Amino acid sequence: MPHSSAPQDREAALALLSDFSLEMTGKDVPGLHEAKDSIPAGTRINVTFLGNEDLEMRVAAAAAVKELGFVPIPHISARRLKSQAQLEEFLGRLQDVGATERVFVVGGDPTSPEGPYENSYDVIRSGVLPRFGVREVSIAGYPEGHPDIPDDTLWTALENKTASLKKQGIDAVILTQFSFDTDPVRTWIRAVRSRGIDCTIRIGTPGPAGVKRLLNFARRFGIGANAMIVKKYGFSLTNLMGTAGPDRFVTDLAGLLAQDGGAGDVRLHFYTFGGLLATSEWAREYAATES
Repeated sequence: MPHSSAPQDREAALALLSDFSLEMTGKDVPGLHEAKDSIPAGTRINVTFLGNEDLEMRVAAAAAVKELGFVPIPHISARRLKSQAQLEEFLGRLQDVGATERVFVVGGDPTSPEGPYENSYDVIRSGVLPRFGVREVSIAGYPEGHPDIPDDTLWTALENKTASLKKQGIDAVILTQFSFDTDPVRTWIRAVRSRGIDCTIRIGTPGPAGVKRLLNFARRFGIGANAMIVKKYGFSLTNLMGTAGPDRFVTDLAGLLAQDGGAGDVRLHFYTFGGLLATSEWAREYAATES
């Protein structure tokens, strides 16, 4: 496992990794129980809002996160909501299990909205969230852009959402799509800060997983995965049988942020394509090599 050589780079890597967050689906509750002893107490765990999950599954997963001593961050998929009543029912059920303090509001996969919310901004500015005890909202960031949304539209949306949350007295967190390349991430962080947006940024990166699986997710989300980029990340397109982890990505990003200075509060968010246990064990081992 590669690690930083200079003391300041090691410190930067540990700071980046401290208070990392994880992601799970509604079906991952058994995996959460399997990994619970490897995950630091109080870790933030995002719970997805996918089309093949239902209300009961999402609420049960958020409740399991809470019961095991972690911090649930349920996703709210704007375009999947059929009505304001459905949003309120979901938030009400989450509030019953103590899981509404922090949420992640995202547009979601459907190209057309199934109800009144065209995008995450519509949910944020609806005023519904604070009524159910929401104190922090995560919003999406796209260091490598979005395959279907122009960059200027993404920047306008980010500015509108952070401004609306600030006006409502709700803390904002930017949580990014995953990336294999540190250079666009560094450039994008600088651009966020240059716009006066100073909230915490959580940079998405895949936890250790099979190379084929990583590439499938990259294609699905429109992430750059050409030969040069994936080699820089730590695997080759000519050998798809192995697994890859974010060692080099995390080490390199920490070094770049240490050079930059004014990057502000930047942490990591792990997409657990290879499972919660593999990811949390990787994080523990990486921290041990940097300490």
